[in-house]
Amino acid sequence: MSEPRIIKKYPNRRLYDTETSAYITLAEVKDLVLGYKEFQVQDAKTGEDLTRAILLQIILEEESGGVPMFTEPMLANIIRYYGHAMQGLMGSYLERSIGAFHEAQKRFQEQASSLYGEIPKNPFIPGAAAPGQIPNVMGGYLEKGAQAVIDMQEELRRQALKLFSGFPYAAGSEEGAQQPAAKPAPKARAASTRKPRPKKK
Repeated sequence: MSEPRIIKKYPNRRLYDTETSAYITLAEVKDLVLGYKEFQVQDAKTGEDLTRAILLQIILEEESGGVPMFTEPMLANIIRYYGHAMQGLMGSYLERSIGAFHEAQKRFQEQASSLYGEIPKNPFIPGAAAPGQIPNVMGGYLEKGAQAVIDMQEELRRQALKLFSGFPYAAGSEEGAQQPAAKPAPKARAASTRKPRPKKK
């Protein structure tokens, strides 16, 4: 396996491509991603791997300037899972979902190309707002996947409540805990009916 292309990031935020010995822009880094080029962005001073930060920056620009892929509710749900016990499950689920969607799209393009020839990556769709603007299929796909994880978590919570509902400590203090029976009040002594003895003289 060949070594990844190294891109140096300098403190002035400029990106230097060591393969072409030239400065490049963030848009050119995006072109490397679209071209399936292996690369790694490193801090020019410390050598720290900054690839994730650069990819997130590309996503932020695409979401801000182009046609957004993620809705506000979906972004809010993703944020809520940071630090959550199921954060790892959510991340792996979304990663597998994107991978499955990508593979399905690639197979579709290969089959369509074999039948109809080369298909443009940004086809014109009648009724779209502008040429090249396609429905937000990926965003909807991921949103449904994220919602499925949330529903699964809620179902697990309900099942756990049902499972432990028979234990005395499972119920709340008002529902499950039975108050101890109150002790009966002591009976009042009956008044004596005997006559008092006469005093001796």
